[in-house]
Amino acid sequence: MILKMLVLGIESTCDETACAIVRDGKQVLANRISSQCDLHTVYGGVFPELACRRHIDMLIPVIHGALQDAAVSPSDIDLISVAKGPGLIGALLIGLNAAKALSFAWNVPFVGVNHVEAHLYAAMMPLESPVFPALGLVVSGGHTFLAKIKGIGDYGLIGTTQDDAVGEAFDKVAKLLGLPYPDGPEIEALAKQGDPRRYPFKPGNVKNQPLDFSFSGIKTNVLYTIKGKTLTRQDKADVAASFQEAALKDIVTKTIKAANAFECKAIYCGGGVCNNQRLREMFEELNCLVFYPEKHLTLDNAAMIAGLGYHRYLREGQGDSLDLEPMTRIPLGYGSVL
Repeated sequence: MILKMLVLGIESTCDETACAIVRDGKQVLANRISSQCDLHTVYGGVFPELACRRHIDMLIPVIHGALQDAAVSPSDIDLISVAKGPGLIGALLIGLNAAKALSFAWNVPFVGVNHVEAHLYAAMMPLESPVFPALGLVVSGGHTFLAKIKGIGDYGLIGTTQDDAVGEAFDKVAKLLGLPYPDGPEIEALAKQGDPRRYPFKPGNVKNQPLDFSFSGIKTNVLYTIKGKTLTRQDKADVAASFQEAALKDIVTKTIKAANAFECKAIYCGGGVCNNQRLREMFEELNCLVFYPEKHLTLDNAAMIAGLGYHRYLREGQGDSLDLEPMTRIPLGYGSVL
């Protein structure tokens, strides 16, 4: 069964306040994002209390803006979809309570969806017919994991990080090198000027779990490599390049290993780190069929939340109740788990 629906999505898991209007899970009519980068730069990372205050200030203007961009009114909305987790508890509460209020006021159902699952859906969103079984790879500041995908909403987690997410490792290495926030793109830019073979950095391997990740060790390795030294600009570039090459090679190697082991027909990659051009080059060098979100859908956004919410409602045939609670940690998917 295919439903014709106009879905309003709300995203407030961390430091982006976002609202989108999406038709039938695919056609993005509006995608408003209010970034808080200016607010958190001075702290070198996200300050949770300030993030929540900014969400309160910006959520209503962002919702109004999305409705205007899409040239629709509240009476046109058929469903509200909101990220219910994982994320910062205060930030999640603001978005979720807004979705509940709009659901009640507009008399339309709402659904809560998994934010990281939405990152995977963002890579499928432009496709007319996504291919399955497939492998999902999420690489972001808060998450790094591999999952087998049998269909939208039907996942099995097969590998995850035991400590730092890869984006978090990028951020911490950037701080060690004195680079400004946001850190990941700064590492990538600096690495282009460096020698990736100068420093033999290695990510950790997890005993008896060959598809899991561990990036805390490589971060510590960088720390002790540069500790007490006066680094030239070239030294920093070589550290950035060596770190990036080792971390991304670990991700690509384990992704390919998992895809082969589970006979996956394609790889869907989501999360901010999938914007990294060196990561994409590595996959291209191996002739892998990898699908990425459109660039404006790689970072946190509400279009992916609205798109996934459509499929959840289609699958379950009903919305969530008004007593739905946010979850700072949340299992992957809402279908069967392998």
